[in-house]
Amino acid sequence: MKPNIHPEYHPVVFLDTTTGFKFLTGSTKNSSETIEWEDGNTYPLIRAEVTSDSHPFYTGRQKFTQADGRVDRFNKKYGIKDTNAAE
Repeated sequence: MKPNIHPEYHPVVFLDTTTGFKFLTGSTKNSSETIEWEDGNTYPLIRAEVTSDSHPFYTGRQKFTQADGRVDRFNKKYGIKDTNAAE
């Protein structure tokens, strides 16, 4: 391998934003966010939407944290009322 061309490999905490699952592993990714781990040390925090804790291939089932569809989430976020909804 050529010297001085590979990124630095260091410990990083990954957080599954879907389930809240955290794990410590080595990575070349950097982050400005940090978190204190169980061992008392502070590590960079990388937020991930899908990890082995939430992906159906690893879990064997779907984990639904939010049942709303895209349109419903958009309307809720921007305060748009659905005029066609049954009251």
